[in-house]
Amino acid sequence: MPRRARKESPTGIYHVIMRGINRQSIFEDNEDRQKLIETFARYREMSCYKLYAYCLMDNHIHILLQEQSEPIGAAMKRISSSYVLWFNKKYGRCGHLFQERFKSEIVDTDGYFLTVLRYIHQNPIKAKMVEDISHYPWSSYGDYMSQGHRVDKEYVLNMFSGIAVESLTLFGKFSREKNTEECLDIEENKIGMTDEMLKEKIKEQFGINALHIAIEERVRQEEILKELKQLEGVSIRQIARITGVPQTRVWKA
Repeated sequence: MPRRARKESPTGIYHVIMRGINRQSIFEDNEDRQKLIETFARYREMSCYKLYAYCLMDNHIHILLQEQSEPIGAAMKRISSSYVLWFNKKYGRCGHLFQERFKSEIVDTDGYFLTVLRYIHQNPIKAKMVEDISHYPWSSYGDYMSQGHRVDKEYVLNMFSGIAVESLTLFGKFSREKNTEECLDIEENKIGMTDEMLKEKIKEQFGINALHIAIEERVRQEEILKELKQLEGVSIRQIARITGVPQTRVWKA
């Protein structure tokens, strides 16, 4: 069945989600997160897009941007290709990291623009990763509240006030307001698989203890690891932790 054509935004503004293939994590450490943020900044000029917000989660990212001379698809391809090339080289892996087709929704009004902006910045709170958005270092909220230049914040802040100090105060207050707004997101398991659940799963499915996978014959080991990576609610780091197999080997399987 042919893919549906992506809806075009009359404003050129989109809320984009890029997720890890098979729900896998797309970051192993903070250097990886910093590298992706730097990639956003590097391609802002090359792809001529305006970046209004971003938030890096473990296995997906949210971006609010406006295409200019280059279509959104081309910009996303540049970003993902550059990051994956660097990531694969760092971890000695090959193949895809992101799900092939990114998800997007059009943002065609100022009201929905602000709704998406707040939704993106509040993502870590809704995921129960932090209690305050200022405590999460991997979103663009900090750029707005500091002297950072990684996002095109003037457009956003001017929506609150033409006076700099006042606009920041109003933006901060708006960003923290509790709400029940729903925007484009990925479907996630509400409860991930615990270590004990995964160990039991391995015993039932493969007839061995989790730690014995590390000493299995290489071909069999890779077969098991590949199947474990397909399980929902299971991360690369968790597999490595309970099996004793290095994370890089899990990635390569």
